[in-house]
Amino acid sequence: MKKNLASLELSEEEMKTYGHQVINAIVAHFQTQDSELPVAMGSREEMDSLFLEEAPEEGSAPIDVLNFVLENVMTKSTNLSHPKSYSFVPGPSNFVSVMADSLATGYNIFSGGWVASPAAAELEIITIQWLLKMFGFPQKKGGGIFTSGGSMANLTALTTARRIKCGEDFSKAIIYLSDQAHSSNIKAIRVLGFKKEQIRIIPTDIEFKFSINKLKNCIAKDRLKGLLPFCLIATSGTTNTGTVDQLSELAKICKKEDIWFHIDGAYGAAAILSKKGKQMMKGIEKADSLTVDPHKWFFQPYEMGCLLVRNHKHLSHTFTEKPEYLRDIEGNTSEINFYDHGIQLTRRFRALKFYMSIKTFGLQEFRNAITYNIDLAEKVEKILRASKTWEVIFPATLAIINFRYNPIGKNCTEKQLDAMNQYISEKVVTSRKALLVTTLLHGQVVLRMCLINPRTTIDDVKETLALCRKFANDQSLVKL
Repeated sequence: MKKNLASLELSEEEMKTYGHQVINAIVAHFQTQDSELPVAMGSREEMDSLFLEEAPEEGSAPIDVLNFVLENVMTKSTNLSHPKSYSFVPGPSNFVSVMADSLATGYNIFSGGWVASPAAAELEIITIQWLLKMFGFPQKKGGGIFTSGGSMANLTALTTARRIKCGEDFSKAIIYLSDQAHSSNIKAIRVLGFKKEQIRIIPTDIEFKFSINKLKNCIAKDRLKGLLPFCLIATSGTTNTGTVDQLSELAKICKKEDIWFHIDGAYGAAAILSKKGKQMMKGIEKADSLTVDPHKWFFQPYEMGCLLVRNHKHLSHTFTEKPEYLRDIEGNTSEINFYDHGIQLTRRFRALKFYMSIKTFGLQEFRNAITYNIDLAEKVEKILRASKTWEVIFPATLAIINFRYNPIGKNCTEKQLDAMNQYISEKVVTSRKALLVTTLLHGQVVLRMCLINPRTTIDDVKETLALCRKFANDQSLVKL
């Protein structure tokens, strides 16, 4: 039988060969990634020399294309799952979730409406229920939706808050967040059309937490001006330091002032599975909405964010539309169409990877991993404090530690220390042996480690600190 050249298909044998090679490559990556260099580097000119071409009219052998990609694409991307990838928020994934993503993509499941995929919708309902229980949200009344990440979850939350608290007119609406809030919240506020004058960025205290007194004063002044305070964004695990705002106190303020209480827990909320983390999360259950990122500390591959809400009707009241082309697939009240709970109509089946990994490993393994991460950061803090070389700028908090090179006896100026720590970071990254970049705390350039990878060992950290000292001792390029 002649092959249909317009079918975009491979033969059964070709698919098996191709698929086996892909799986073999992924398994090899998981088995060897710890021994590879974590950092990839390449200029635009170098990338153009590899990839720049016109779209080909004629195809190539599938295996040839795959081999080219494995050799030139996968090896030239920084590995955020590497044990020595400490910067930003690493992305330590797990193989079961990777395979679940492959299944969801391979079957090309549409996870928007119940009629199209009842099992996919049900698994999203079930896994959202698991998360509601973890965070103490009401399970009967509460709800949520999986998103591409924390940015989309925060946008969905703020859209919902504006709809519920302001209705159609938000010209006088005021939103409050701290100077440590994640940048995705500012993006969401801009996308929603708020003016700069409607945003209140409240300074944080010495521990980088919301300044409660300044917040109360700001709300009172806005009320006197005839404005409408409608939403407060707290953070459960800031990206800079892992700090958790005073959630219980902020919840009381929001209740008294009738303000929507949103918590951005994209980074740190998952720590509630550990004993230490649970203590820090007191009050998280009082939020009107909560952002969680399973592709961070729940060890899922990209992309997977989540928004939880105390009242699922707030989502449907905000996002439900009734176009005529969807009239035949509306379910009843128990059969949730997730396109009515968020921005996307077409949605990938994100719930599957979370479901399969929790079912496979069990919550206890996730608890153990998160607890290990928190304990590891505290061990690193002890090492740094016992050293004559390092200064801890902010203590280990939710697996994040901030420190800088400041050796005893050097008597360096702040400007010199900033230059040296920036230099150390640049040299470490350029060496490709670790991903360790800087941030700014209290105006100081500091090194920041985010230790949420359960494969990162104390020896990995010690080796990285030794590498930092090696570059710090090179006085030829940076004069103190």
